[in-house]
Amino acid sequence: MNTVVLNLEPIAHLSDEQFYQLCVANRDLSLEMNAGGELIIMPPVGGESGNQEAGLIADLEIWNRQAKLGKVFSSSTIFILPNGAKRSPDAAWVKLERWEALTPEQRKKFPPLVPDFLIELRSETDRLAPIQEKMEEYIKNGLRLGWLINPQERQVEIYRLLKAVEVVQMPAIVSGEDILPGFELQLL
Repeated sequence: MNTVVLNLEPIAHLSDEQFYQLCVANRDLSLEMNAGGELIIMPPVGGESGNQEAGLIADLEIWNRQAKLGKVFSSSTIFILPNGAKRSPDAAWVKLERWEALTPEQRKKFPPLVPDFLIELRSETDRLAPIQEKMEEYIKNGLRLGWLINPQERQVEIYRLLKAVEVVQMPAIVSGEDILPGFELQLL
């Protein structure tokens, strides 16, 4: 199954609340919406990708439980970016002060912010260019650090605010730098 993109703009513009209700009514679908109002229906990932994603989230959560600096989120969480896009990274982290600045209602639904850090993991069925475009969108909306892990090419693309993308060959150890102090991830 491939990603499906539906252009809804000719007939409707979904508000944040309408998009939230659409997601609630269709819990079995993985939905996103880009800044242009296109609805993106993403296929489920296979066992290997799901297992890799779970490991990434676990490593991030273990570090965060010790550091107590923020909140960790799974790929089921949709963030409303400043440009209006509604995106769901594979793993994400938000600094505690930014999370606590949200209202209880904003925390309960789709948080209206870009994460401070996130990971996108390319699965077997993903085309690389759309994920790279998504990473650039995150950066343009204020992401401080992001990793695009590409097992097929055995590379990690490191995205930093106001810097060129760095490509690192795997195996590698990638660092959370000053965004996630002390966090390192071994990628094989």
